[in-house]
Amino acid sequence: MKQKGYEAWLDEQMGLPSSQGGWDWLMARGYGVVDERNFVQSTYPMDYMIWNQLIRSPDQVRRRVALALTEFFVVNVDNMTEPWWQSFHTARYWDILCENAFGNFRKLLEDVTLSVAMGSFLNTLRNQKEDPATGRIPDENYAREVMQLFTLGVSELNLDGTPKLDATGKSLDSFTQSDVTNLARVFTGYDIDNNVGFTRNPVPPFYFNVPNVEYSRLPMKLFSDRHSMLQKSFLGTTIAAGTDGASSLRIALDTLFAHPNVGPFFSRQMIQRLVTSNPSRDYVRRVASVFNDNGKGTRGDLRAVFKAILLDDEARGSAGLSAAGHGKLREPMIRFTQWARTFGLGSKAGTWKIDPPRYSDRSLGQSPFRAPSVFNFFRPGYVPPNTRFATEKATAPEFQIVNETTVAQYVNLMEEAISKGVFVRQASAIEVDYTKITSSSDGYDLAAAYAEELKLVVVDDEALVRRLSLLLTAGRLSENSEKQIVSALKSAGLTAASTDADKLRNVYRAVLLVMSSPEYLVQK
Repeated sequence: MKQKGYEAWLDEQMGLPSSQGGWDWLMARGYGVVDERNFVQSTYPMDYMIWNQLIRSPDQVRRRVALALTEFFVVNVDNMTEPWWQSFHTARYWDILCENAFGNFRKLLEDVTLSVAMGSFLNTLRNQKEDPATGRIPDENYAREVMQLFTLGVSELNLDGTPKLDATGKSLDSFTQSDVTNLARVFTGYDIDNNVGFTRNPVPPFYFNVPNVEYSRLPMKLFSDRHSMLQKSFLGTTIAAGTDGASSLRIALDTLFAHPNVGPFFSRQMIQRLVTSNPSRDYVRRVASVFNDNGKGTRGDLRAVFKAILLDDEARGSAGLSAAGHGKLREPMIRFTQWARTFGLGSKAGTWKIDPPRYSDRSLGQSPFRAPSVFNFFRPGYVPPNTRFATEKATAPEFQIVNETTVAQYVNLMEEAISKGVFVRQASAIEVDYTKITSSSDGYDLAAAYAEELKLVVVDDEALVRRLSLLLTAGRLSENSEKQIVSALKSAGLTAASTDADKLRNVYRAVLLVMSSPEYLVQK
């Protein structure tokens, strides 16, 4: 990067093709079969897939951006109405985010809308037209959220992301209930593509037929007889009565995409996820301007948008290093992924059984595709109460999941992971029987390596701490923090003659202390 420069390196990374996707990873490991192991209704394979993708995929910039997108276009694997293949629906959804990360927002929006994962999460799947005889009306869930969360937000916005105000100083609503009701008619008539066939499930006593897994990677299929043919008027656009479903969807998504809110609404949240929690108005304006026009007359060019975010002076300039309000609290799943990638976490059995949070005393408290609601793990406008943030009206979303318990859980989890690895159930088997208390293959299958760090401990503890500072904090560890950590290492009383096991314990201490330091927890 130093030789090529930031932009050239970033262009190279963004130019890498998307590596093996999550859907293919699950299939290659045998999760796509219908048998007594009940993969058709299991969600845990998704966790193994996503952690493997984040930790081992070579196209790390694409994967990092896609992870940010999972917190904007939110789905939760546990809250899908479709009863089969939730892990595969989510894996295909992840692939959609990866494939479109540097494409165009309009295509991403359409692919997300038609995905089985989103359809199953926000009720577009099997959403039917109105029926006056029964009083049935189209489900409005996706129509509301696609405006509220995925494109417009709730208030009209200036280009810098601030709300537009009326003469009395009140913000202006970006859409109305009528917009929701009319837009909901667009998202009717969609169901799974059932051309892939069915397999009989051998599990007694049901022996039910299950659609073959291939449908999970196909977009939802439009069934015209279930689509509302009424007029649809929303956001100043009218789709005439009798318009077919495919044309209605195209017009609706074009209307959403063209709305002036989309650029600032999307740009500000991506800046928050990647760079700083409380970006300046000018930063948002600059990025939103690129969203509106990439310099070549194209709107929604995500490659240009993410380059603008990562190369902006507010992101790369030295002033941010000393500015108290700049930067962001690292999300727990980002900390874990960085540690795993930095120290080469690997799965001896190749199963990558990293589970979502399960224990009250040690937990990340956060896991991809397991946000508690469509509003993500935290709200983009969250301001921690009774803090300096509140005094300055500064947003700090990640602090919404920070409390005394989650702080302790993180330290406890990382203490175990750094020193022992990740404990897994039945490491060599792809299925997990959680009814068993213990199994002969339970153990620490996933472990990191510290070969370079081991060379420095005792010999040069100061150099060890400086190395960890470089790898984990970009060299931001303060002189005072370095001295405290070095002092803690020396207090162990190790010498050159100490065993490698004792020396490794000091490496573990050093890594944990750096990853618990404020200079690490706050990314600048």
